[in-house]
Amino acid sequence: MSFSIQVSIDCRDPHAQADWWAETLDWVVEPTDEAFLDRMIAEGYARESDVITHNGTRVWKDGTAICRADDVGRPGRERILFQPVPEPKITKNRVHLDVNLAGADRDAQRARLEARGARYVEQHSQGPHAWYVMLDPEGNEFCIA
Repeated sequence: MSFSIQVSIDCRDPHAQADWWAETLDWVVEPTDEAFLDRMIAEGYARESDVITHNGTRVWKDGTAICRADDVGRPGRERILFQPVPEPKITKNRVHLDVNLAGADRDAQRARLEARGARYVEQHSQGPHAWYVMLDPEGNEFCIA
């Protein structure tokens, strides 16, 4: 039996992080079923304070996820969940994302990401492989190669 995983990222602003990462990976923010939100509130499973409006849509306040556009709603899909935490990030991540640029120019991608709020940390290499260590807008490490 094969299992699927979801990567969860702690952050201050899950919706801003999801928007940033969806654009970075050319994925999409998973759509919200507003009727489901209304039903959960009406049935007492949630409160109106559990919902916010983001980009004109009512969404869960405490998290959102991204996936490939073709995978929306597919069980077992690869996804990244962004969830809020009260404390700021203060140390190095123990897990990070490696973004395979599929042959795209690493320097051009670095410049594009920096223009959108990422920060360059350093370059590494091992044998013929080279990558840049970057920080997303909230300071989470990731690599591009």
